[in-house]
Amino acid sequence: MANEKKIQVTLVKSMFGRGVKHMACVKGLGLRRMHQTVEVIDTPENRGMIHKVSYLLKWEEV
Repeated sequence: MANEKKIQVTLVKSMFGRGVKHMACVKGLGLRRMHQTVEVIDTPENRGMIHKVSYLLKWEEV
């Protein structure tokens, strides 16, 4: 598990006024506030959440 790929995700737009499911995806990625950056493991589940709210995020593979 030491060779897990990671994705660095940053919230660049506000969650205010977004749908419940979109807010749940952002929370599921571990983001709480604007301009916060987290590293998540590159899994199909995380990729799906990133894809769903891609208009709110900036991301790159690490």
